[in-house]
Amino acid sequence: MTEYPKNQQFAPSAPSAPDEADDSIDIGALIATLWRGKWLIGFVTGLAILIGGYQAYIVAVPLYRATASVILHSTEGNIAGLQNIGGGVGEASDVYSQVEVVKSRELMGKVVDRLDLVKDPEFNGRLRSSTPTPTMTYWALFKTKLKSWLKPAVPQSPTTPAVPPASDKDEQIRNEIISSLQGKVSVTQIEYTSVLNITVTSEVAAKAAYIADSIAQMYILNQIEVKFEATEQATVWLSNRVGELQINLEKSVKRVSDFSAQTELVSVEGLQGLERQIKELRDRIDTAQQARMVTARRLADLRAAVTNDEKLALSNDAQLARFAQTANENPTMQTAFDTRFSGIIDRAAFDLARADQQLAALETSEAGLDQQISRQGEDLITLQQLRREAEATQTLYEYFLTRLKETSAQQGIHQADSRLLSKAVVPGGPSEPRKSRILALSAIVGLMIGAGIVLLREIRNSSFRTAIDLEHHTGYSVMGQIPFIPEGKRANVLTYLSSKPTSAAAEAIRNLRTSLMLSNIDHPPKVILLTSSIPGEGKTTNAIALAQNLLGLGKSVLLLEGDIRRRTLHEYFSTLPSKGIVSVLSGDVTFENVVHRPEGFGADVLGGEKTYVNAADVFASDRFRDFIVEMRGRYDAIIIDTPPVLVVPDARIIAQVADAILFSVRWDKTSKHQVDEALRMFQNSNQRVTGLVLSQISARGMKSYGYSGQYGAYSEYGAKYYNT
Repeated sequence: MTEYPKNQQFAPSAPSAPDEADDSIDIGALIATLWRGKWLIGFVTGLAILIGGYQAYIVAVPLYRATASVILHSTEGNIAGLQNIGGGVGEASDVYSQVEVVKSRELMGKVVDRLDLVKDPEFNGRLRSSTPTPTMTYWALFKTKLKSWLKPAVPQSPTTPAVPPASDKDEQIRNEIISSLQGKVSVTQIEYTSVLNITVTSEVAAKAAYIADSIAQMYILNQIEVKFEATEQATVWLSNRVGELQINLEKSVKRVSDFSAQTELVSVEGLQGLERQIKELRDRIDTAQQARMVTARRLADLRAAVTNDEKLALSNDAQLARFAQTANENPTMQTAFDTRFSGIIDRAAFDLARADQQLAALETSEAGLDQQISRQGEDLITLQQLRREAEATQTLYEYFLTRLKETSAQQGIHQADSRLLSKAVVPGGPSEPRKSRILALSAIVGLMIGAGIVLLREIRNSSFRTAIDLEHHTGYSVMGQIPFIPEGKRANVLTYLSSKPTSAAAEAIRNLRTSLMLSNIDHPPKVILLTSSIPGEGKTTNAIALAQNLLGLGKSVLLLEGDIRRRTLHEYFSTLPSKGIVSVLSGDVTFENVVHRPEGFGADVLGGEKTYVNAADVFASDRFRDFIVEMRGRYDAIIIDTPPVLVVPDARIIAQVADAILFSVRWDKTSKHQVDEALRMFQNSNQRVTGLVLSQISARGMKSYGYSGQYGAYSEYGAKYYNT
């Protein structure tokens, strides 16, 4: 077997990196991919258009739209200048609120009741008959039938009523009709205006216009009703409130009157006069206190005097001064002096006692006046508080009384905050379905889906379509590119190659032979093994074709069947004997007795046979090695067809005695993972694959993938050289 350098390792997971970044998008390749799938895209697009046309022209029910316009008023123009109880429309947010009011279930419920839509089959689905009607589509009939088939029968419990009460059921039906009407009504505001467009969709043109006008009228009437109810409620509430305030006012006035009668006449002016009096009294008390202090000090000084001179100086009395002139010399005068001085002390003591009495009287008057001021101040505060409460109650009573009169005057003169700007016009034609739009959208969706399928198929594809892709991914050379042989039976393959020696398939086999022989010029391989990843990749056909082609060089060739489990050669050569290689190796028969040369095939064929011996054990034996050595001496080339590598280990065992290993890969079929795994198994066995064969190539497929003008024998100009 031809050895390969140990440093040449197979790296299936590391293909040659492209020059451009991995995340770049090749627009040309993308367009080419879409162009290759143009028929699929066209088919999907046509199917989508057919579905859209069926929906638009057959299934879809024609719908008509009618629009009524309502303009909203501001809150400034109130009648008679009275303040509006029910509010009105002001800012833009109020306009948005009115949009929700129009779409509200309450208003829609009034429209349902007014128009008696409960009896309309368009809104009440329970009234729709299960039998076909002129307005009922086949699709609706199919859905009705399907629901009746799929809906299971509900068992009725003896304790639970089978159906809800009539009132609840009627309410449920009414709610369903309201929801149905809401789904057919849209309300929009015209930008920068206070105009609302009320659009209704219906299966009948006149009905759409009638419902739109009815919603507008009911909306305007609802505004008046809301204001009337609000005014009526306000009148009742204000009447009760005015009555309560009147009673409270009477109670407040009575409390003021009773308090005034129970207390002295109190006023701010009288209280201010008392405050002036107490101020004057306090001034007098201060003066009296100072005078008493002077008197008390004089009395103390008089009592403290010892000598006549001191007494005379303190008394400041003229009579005492005359007595003092002779007092020192005349005892009688001294006695008169002392008597006179004692009288002066007694008079000073009397003045002090009188000053104390006056001061006490003034302080008593002050305390009484202070108590009077305090009492009258509290009474004044209480009186003022009662008066303020009475005034506040009176003010509130007058306000509510005025509001009651205004509210009562508003009854009967309410005006809605909106008016009908324009009535709905009966549409002349259906607004839905928009057939041209549906077809256009169907075509666009079909193109997108078709392109998506093509791109998804391309992304998910992990097979090989060119030899360059296969070489870049595996790192091995592609030695042959074999086209698909257009024969239905395997037995006719040999006839096809013999009868058309200048066909593309025959020339491809010659190219494979040439590449194989030139792979080692000094020592051309004699034992050639052909295998693949999985069954059905054309390795047996390639083996037979290569054997026949080697005969053209005048070589003696032995075609040996290594796939003794399936015995595929018997499908190509029906005349093979029942005994084969197992019997030769076991010694039951000789090689010459079982080797066979089929008619029209110049090579010898040694087939397999039915056996219970393990094939791997047979090819791993020394007898098989000796047999190959013997055959090397008899034949110029030995072609061995082996089983797939991923199925059984026979190919790797037989490869130990082979000079060359040709690995077949089916075009646009074998996955990269399968090829990687098979080559990895050869690598783990320290066996080098000589080359790859891209087999069963479809010329039409290469053209559809856009490779017809680029890849040699399968390009457009290559067809001139072949006789197919």
